Amino acid sequence: MPLQTAQYSVGTAAVEIMSPKTNPVQIILHNANKSSNTFIWFGGSADVTTSTGAHIDNADTYQLVLQPGNSLWAISDGSERALHVMWQVL
Repeated sequence: MPLQTAQYSVGTAAVEIMSPKTNPVQIILHNANKSSNTFIWFGGSADVTTSTGAHIDNADTYQLVLQPGNSLWAISDGSERALHVMWQVL
């Protein structure tokens, strides 16, 4: 399968980054914000919060494999945080 990319504006309401797929998905998340303390948190449901999610520091990248049937959501503690995503269905 080809690589795909997307950009998301993440705010204080959770946004779905990846809907459930039938195959595993390799995902690279990049917090494209360069200002300090512009974190983005991610997790497996719309209930993800800044307390329960895993976070990505500003200008950092995180890679994971999302298993079949799981979704990925993101949230931040501010408005319009840039999240760049690249993925490939395996």
